[in-house]
Amino acid sequence: MAKYTFKQFQEEYPNDAACLAKLMEINFGGTEIVCPSCKQRATFHPMSKRRAYACQECGHHVYPAAGTIFHKSRTNLTKWFFAMYLMTSTRHGVAAKEVERQLGVTYKCAWRMCHELRKLMAAADDKWGGPMDGHIEIDETHVGGRRKQGEPDNKTVVFGMLQRDGRLLAAPIPDVTTYTVEGIINENIPAGTIISTDEHKAYHGLRHAYDHGTVNHSAKEYVRGIHHVNGLESHWSLFKRAIKGTHVHISAKHSWKYVSEFSYRRNMRKSHWAMFNLLVEAFALPRLQDA
Repeated sequence: MAKYTFKQFQEEYPNDAACLAKLMEINFGGTEIVCPSCKQRATFHPMSKRRAYACQECGHHVYPAAGTIFHKSRTNLTKWFFAMYLMTSTRHGVAAKEVERQLGVTYKCAWRMCHELRKLMAAADDKWGGPMDGHIEIDETHVGGRRKQGEPDNKTVVFGMLQRDGRLLAAPIPDVTTYTVEGIINENIPAGTIISTDEHKAYHGLRHAYDHGTVNHSAKEYVRGIHHVNGLESHWSLFKRAIKGTHVHISAKHSWKYVSEFSYRRNMRKSHWAMFNLLVEAFALPRLQDA
């Protein structure tokens, strides 16, 4: 595993100037660029009282943080980067209260930072997507909610597709019907692919387009030859333990961010360095909005 220690993090991002320089590199390719104003190739120098660089020829300003999650944020860039380091350094995630304590910011600020970073993880994870292949495990689980007597179940349904020895795609879905599930599967998995599911009735029609095998969980069958969904079951278990132990409760409205956060960490788990730095590179991606 490629480690990324706190000492390395401190050496790379010791202050706001270093963080802003990284943003300049990501969004503009460095400080030697063609000026949008005077059209001359010039060196841009950092400004002392703004998150900006100025052209040495005409003084035109460029703002590396514009359009990113730091846009209009008064919180120091070093605190943002440290929060990002914290969220990529643990399997179970970090609660906003812990970020509040570590960074010395208000809870409202910490909560917003965590959610913006989760959206960034969703954007970074989607960047290297594409059709899934190989052997795919497919499963769903139910998260959160409180069921009171006489009221319908209000848990959030989370659906996942896991490529054996590969990446995970997961997201909340409105229901577990054949129409919903088959639409997602057909969009992401080519026909003829080997897939494994449990015995849920929403998966029954998949045998017509896929090499489909099932296991019968209700009969306590968890493996049938090459078919099982144990990889996804393990991920759901980690996700639910983390929600209960770290976050205590998540709302249905924000559940997609938490699902994306845990999917990103799982997909990048073999290299902490890559997990952190892919997130840094994602600052150049379009900023995701809340659903």
